[in-house]
Amino acid sequence: MRQASETLQIGTTRQGLHEITDAVVRWVADSGIDTGLLTLFIRHTSASLLIQENAAPAAARDLERYFVAVAPESRAYEHDDEGPDDMPAHLRAALTATSLSIPVVGARPVLGTWQGIYVFEHRRAPHRRQVALHLVGE
Repeated sequence: MRQASETLQIGTTRQGLHEITDAVVRWVADSGIDTGLLTLFIRHTSASLLIQENAAPAAARDLERYFVAVAPESRAYEHDDEGPDDMPAHLRAALTATSLSIPVVGARPVLGTWQGIYVFEHRRAPHRRQVALHLVGE
């Protein structure tokens, strides 16, 4: 059994979905591990990770609008240390995932035809997000 780990630095330019599939696929291919389990973990409380449709841009836009509606910006939140998008970002992160597990076969993540891996940025301002990758296998 072997292990590999890395931290991807992801620059987000806006609130919404930022696809990182290609970077993850490249890292797995370069790891030298053919079969195993990949774990991704985002090291933040106002961004999250999603596996989602990556063929139709409308799917991403609909998801982004949905989460704005579910956790809207409001002055009613007590926690607003970093502005009106602070607490809604935490709520959106709580409703999604901070980690993903993906099988690896043939030195590739086993994703479905239309699946992509995304950082879901819940803040309006650009950020540098860290996604920790850990792969265990042979």
